[in-house]
Amino acid sequence: MKFTRRNAVCAAAGAGLALLLAGAAIAQPWPSKPITIVVAYPAGGDTDAIARTYAEKLSQRVGQPVLIDNRPGASGMIGNVWVAKAPADGYTLLFTPSTFPIAQHVLRVGSGVAHDVVKDFTPIVKTGNIPLLLVTSPTTGIKNVPQLIADAKAGKALTYGTPGAGSPMHIAGELLNKDGGVAITHAPYRGVAPVVNDALGGHVSVGWITPGAVAGQIATGKLVPLAVAERQRTKLMPTVPTLIELGYKDVDVSAWMGLLGPKGMQPEVVQMLNRHFNDILRMPDVQAKMAALGIEPVGGAPSVLAQQIVDDDQRFGKLVREFGIRAD
Repeated sequence: MKFTRRNAVCAAAGAGLALLLAGAAIAQPWPSKPITIVVAYPAGGDTDAIARTYAEKLSQRVGQPVLIDNRPGASGMIGNVWVAKAPADGYTLLFTPSTFPIAQHVLRVGSGVAHDVVKDFTPIVKTGNIPLLLVTSPTTGIKNVPQLIADAKAGKALTYGTPGAGSPMHIAGELLNKDGGVAITHAPYRGVAPVVNDALGGHVSVGWITPGAVAGQIATGKLVPLAVAERQRTKLMPTVPTLIELGYKDVDVSAWMGLLGPKGMQPEVVQMLNRHFNDILRMPDVQAKMAALGIEPVGGAPSVLAQQIVDDDQRFGKLVREFGIRAD
């Protein structure tokens, strides 16, 4: 075929169109397919429950399915690693509680789950704070924290229950021991429900728990709230004093939840997700669901979560070594 100027122009136009279409295929607007949020804990718990609420709301806003993928094991580290190794395209995210920066310090970490909580992830939004609550049964006769400490100093055999060794509750319990100059014995359980049951039965002197897990028992008088391990009183239980108010200045430990992605996510996608979640956290029905689970909405910029992780990694790493804490 004779090659003419017209052929050259058509060929150039065709090549340009092909490049344009290829570029459009590469640069599709996010999201153009389903999003997966990994929850590194079993289905049915508080973390899973609130993650599903957020997923439903996010799906409505972005027009794509948002799926929850439960990947439990090793105190969340299996799910964490799965997300750390995922493509940083905004389609695989991690929703995690505050065990995220603690687990690596309390577990004997194998190479298969090793990761760096500061360097291997992109913080997106801190969704909520969860106050840590110290409770007791009326049958124990413990009226308040000063009495608890006085009884311990007098040699009375006392125990504090938590949902597990190395949990934020365990760290709060050891900080109270240190500040109070006592040695109340730790009774670690496997999860929240056994702590509640044994606190109700008086089988442990006090229990460290989250408000959502015991709201019903407190309302009926079956459990008595003694204090929260927060710097300020929680809006969820405004009449309950903080341990700092009571003179235990170092007992400042709260749990939290947040959304992250793999390192290297596009800033535009991070900001879009952050805006969506800040809007979701202001929804009345979402706030009601969070309150029922004992979670206070936070939100804010990605830097809020980033700083929380850095601070917790440094502080809890030091405390875990100081107290010799190891997970079972």
